Amino acid sequence: MGSPRWKVAAAAFLALVGSLLLVDADEHDHTYTDKEEVVLWMNTVGPYHNRQETYKYFSLPFCVGSKKTISHYHETLGEALQGVELEFSGLDIKFKEEVMQTTYCEIELDKAKRDAFVYAIKNHYWYQMYIDDLPIWGIVGEADENGEEHYLWTYKKLEIGFNGNRIVDVNLTSEGKVRLMPNTRIAMSYSVKWKKSDVKFEDRFDKYLDPSFFQHRIHWFSIFNSFMMVIFLVGLVSMILMRTLRKDYARYSKEEEMDDMDRDLGDEYGWKQVHGDVFRPSSHPLIFSSLIGSGCQIFSVSLIVIIVAMVEDLYTERGSMLSTAIFVYAATSPVNGYFGGSLYAKQGGRRWIKQMFIGAFMIPAMVCGTAFFINFIAIYYHASRAIPFGTMVAVCCICFFVILPLNLVGTILGRNLSGQPNFPCRVNAVPRPIPEKKWFMEPAVIVCLGGILPFGSIFIEMYFIFTSFWAYKIYYVYGFMMLVLVILCIVTVCVTIVCTYFLLNAEDYRWQWTSFLSAASTAVYVYMYSFYYYFFKTKMYGLFQTSFYFGYMAVFSTALGIMCGAIGYMGTSAFVRKIYTNVKID
Repeated sequence: MGSPRWKVAAAAFLALVGSLLLVDADEHDHTYTDKEEVVLWMNTVGPYHNRQETYKYFSLPFCVGSKKTISHYHETLGEALQGVELEFSGLDIKFKEEVMQTTYCEIELDKAKRDAFVYAIKNHYWYQMYIDDLPIWGIVGEADENGEEHYLWTYKKLEIGFNGNRIVDVNLTSEGKVRLMPNTRIAMSYSVKWKKSDVKFEDRFDKYLDPSFFQHRIHWFSIFNSFMMVIFLVGLVSMILMRTLRKDYARYSKEEEMDDMDRDLGDEYGWKQVHGDVFRPSSHPLIFSSLIGSGCQIFSVSLIVIIVAMVEDLYTERGSMLSTAIFVYAATSPVNGYFGGSLYAKQGGRRWIKQMFIGAFMIPAMVCGTAFFINFIAIYYHASRAIPFGTMVAVCCICFFVILPLNLVGTILGRNLSGQPNFPCRVNAVPRPIPEKKWFMEPAVIVCLGGILPFGSIFIEMYFIFTSFWAYKIYYVYGFMMLVLVILCIVTVCVTIVCTYFLLNAEDYRWQWTSFLSAASTAVYVYMYSFYYYFFKTKMYGLFQTSFYFGYMAVFSTALGIMCGAIGYMGTSAFVRKIYTNVKID
């Protein structure tokens, strides 16, 4: 009795799997059979100078083809967050089947529709489409020399290159310029021409890259310049500190040989005098340890994502870079918990659960808060960048059900494995008074000056990164980015070590926050540079694009500052521990 039912169930299952495979056989594995349907997706439309201000393609009164609508869903979280809004064009395109110029629909142009097109043309609107995940761009229309008459491009001339059973190239030519006049009918047409291509499928995105821009001599020179600065800085720091520390050790060992009366009469000064306070817990240890944990996590995410991007071409898939970054950030949450939790335990903190929550949600709250604010503006503008409610729920679920538990695991491991305060010097019960010093040795001055050299080592790369994100370039030279990250880490550690040495030599033991903030001040210079870039390197305008730019640049700069601060503190902490381990303390 059971056998026929089993066979029926198996047959139904195989039929379901077969139908699913049939549906996904084209766009998802990028292989086609002759005369198989090729989908032309219409994505977004928006002003050329405001890359992030995009709207649904059919928010302009374009007409749709007669072919039955196919719905599209966001395949990745990155797609949804980046405002990808694919809608079916309705055009009938089949693999290797040419189409002569054919009218696919007509626009009944009343005054409202004409005004919409005229506004789009005046603001240089252009649109984006996709065929087999290959992006295509076209312009909506153009105005005459006087700007009085406006014309709409009505003919989409598609030329598709194929290699075997794969699509490797797509080109769009806009023709059929028609003057916009109210109460007229405008016929929209298209044609498809197929041509054999020698381009390999793996190399089909090469045409979108810009080697002349990213591999320009200035880029190479900036890397070389930063590298030479690193060698010079490391050599200088090593020479100064080794010579100075050797003299300090000689002086302190000589003092050890004196009797008590000579030592009292001697002129004692320097970093040894604060040995009883140098390992005193920092002020606001809960916030400080959370910042250090978050900075270590951001560094881990940056390193892993750059390595993945060097191995895999993430720019070939829509939203893949953002999806990868979110996944890696969630997966590296134990790093945050480990370093933040262990530091908080070493500083004698007892509210470790509160510290864990602050550390886990510090960066997500900053990013989500900014996105929430910009989302209100996007909703007001009816922009495609408005984040759907379902995507917000998904992000919240990641925070509460992935990031928080993994952070808890890291915190427990950090507290138990490296949470013991094994400092080389005892901490005095009563804090030592901090003597007066020259104005340029004050922590506030050190903090302001500490970020100049790290910023100087990366600001050329910032230009290329900004251009790839805010303009129409695809960033692909991740080897350069890896080199710049390494250079930034070395310069930051060297600068903070020197700053901390001078501070301790002035008998000021408040080095924890000073080392963190002097490195983190790099973010201030990056954000100041973003103002220069906005006003002198772009033609952005409008409330939405401006708030989007400065909002997310603030997020980027803050995250960079927290990362640099954590790197500076970790390097300085190792240095301070080392010098106090090698000197005799009574």
